[in-house]
Amino acid sequence: MPDSPRPAPAPTEQEVLDRFRARREQVVTSPRGSLALTNTQWVDSEQPIWGVPGIWAPRTDGGSGLTVTAGAADGIRVDGALVDGTAVVRGSDDENPSEVRFSDTVQCTVIPQEGGASYALRVWDAESDAIRDFGSIDAFPFNPEWIVTAAFTPNPEGTTFGFEHLKDGDATREEVIPGSITFTKNGVDYDLVAFQAGKALQLVFADATSGETTYSVGRFLFIVPKPDGSITLDFNQALLPPCAFSYAFNCPMPPKQNRFPVPIEAGEKNVLNTAGALLH
Repeated sequence: MPDSPRPAPAPTEQEVLDRFRARREQVVTSPRGSLALTNTQWVDSEQPIWGVPGIWAPRTDGGSGLTVTAGAADGIRVDGALVDGTAVVRGSDDENPSEVRFSDTVQCTVIPQEGGASYALRVWDAESDAIRDFGSIDAFPFNPEWIVTAAFTPNPEGTTFGFEHLKDGDATREEVIPGSITFTKNGVDYDLVAFQAGKALQLVFADATSGETTYSVGRFLFIVPKPDGSITLDFNQALLPPCAFSYAFNCPMPPKQNRFPVPIEAGEKNVLNTAGALLH
């Protein structure tokens, strides 16, 4: 009787990280990846949008999204139908968002401002200049020193915190903060804030490498609390924010308590072009 096949050995931490980074580069170069975003433009009146045809306007019936007015020659398709006149483009906050295409490679989505007061058009190009010029995501080598076990303490339901965004000036946006994240490293106590992002928490942080060897705005880390009240911060999986790939994004900024006074030499550093220089 032949021997039973031996189970495959568990991947090493380095192998897990290598797969994570390979998948990451596939995602950012996809047709709706960060490198494909060429424009985000708010629509508050009848107006053209840079890079695409049609005249775009807010809906007057109070519904989600925008309207677009165009001729058949403009080649705009909303939910598969060629626009020849005026069509409704439902926003991403609608239970059935519209699909809009301008060509085989260019499409758009309509996103709401908080509360749905106004909407913006986001234009995605699967053959953007940024995708063409992209070389790689520069990153630190695997660093076990920056895998940190922290304590997660739930906040009262509905607790929020105001986050500044890159293009919003001094204004803040209130985000739900499910709990506090605390740990001590090298004699320094940290008490971090992270907001809800789907099933995970999104930590927006900066450190002593920001603007030196890593992207100046900061970086992201997505984390999930464990049932035992702990939470693992693996900074080897720290990500560059979308605005590192396209100026058309408006990213949250790290709050004061998420600004580490020490260098975190782990995770992604910068976006590079094919020549190995900064992409932008």
